[in-house]
Amino acid sequence: MTLLQEQRRGGCQLRDHGDGTGRPVSDLMPRILVVEDHAELQRGLLINLRARHYDVITAGTGRQALALAASATPAAVILDLGLPDIDGTRVIAELRRWYPAPIIVLSGRTSPDTKIDTLDAGADDYVTKPFVMGELLARLRASLRRQDGTLTHRQPHRAVIGRWQVDLTAHRITPARTADSSQALRLTPTEWAILKLLLQRPGELVGQAQLLTTIWGAGSQQHTNYLRFHMARLRHKLEDNPARPRYLLTEPGMGYRYQPDARAHA
Repeated sequence: MTLLQEQRRGGCQLRDHGDGTGRPVSDLMPRILVVEDHAELQRGLLINLRARHYDVITAGTGRQALALAASATPAAVILDLGLPDIDGTRVIAELRRWYPAPIIVLSGRTSPDTKIDTLDAGADDYVTKPFVMGELLARLRASLRRQDGTLTHRQPHRAVIGRWQVDLTAHRITPARTADSSQALRLTPTEWAILKLLLQRPGELVGQAQLLTTIWGAGSQQHTNYLRFHMARLRHKLEDNPARPRYLLTEPGMGYRYQPDARAHA
């Protein structure tokens, strides 16, 4: 059954979650970014994904997609290639500079060369139009399962920030060059929560919206001053020069990044 046929069946209902956005209240729902400039198809994808309890955000251009990926940190992206401003392949290349989660291309381009170029650019899967919604959803679930396994496997238990060694499992920060536990550094629970989110994704951008929602809950996305305050405290405690941080970096307007010292991994 194709997407349009599923829509006409009327079996998929868009649930009203009462917050004015149509977005599920639960933060446990995987957030999917749908990038599609065709209004009818975009709405069809939104309805079907939300009916399966995904949290869905949409973009109609490549620039909107890049901005939303940075601010909302979706669990996966479903991307059309034929966008009005930037070709989808270029969007993929830009995303792959920092975005680790699955990208599924949904395109009417059927050329084998196009598929190869798109996958080489960083896409995880390629679905051609017209398509069957059930197949797209199955591919999305498979991509999310693979991503969950990859993140679980690669999440570090320890990290080094300047002269400090951070043990995420034991929740301890001690001098990296001595075993003297009496010199352990103390963090508040909020500082630990922020630091853990950054250190679990070394070298990757963690969006402001993800940090705020994860730590302070839904509805906190506007309170970026919370993050600025606590990041300043973390840098004061961990960085040798808080005014010119080397490890806990700001990406203006987007979020924060833990940048490991390459020498520590040489």
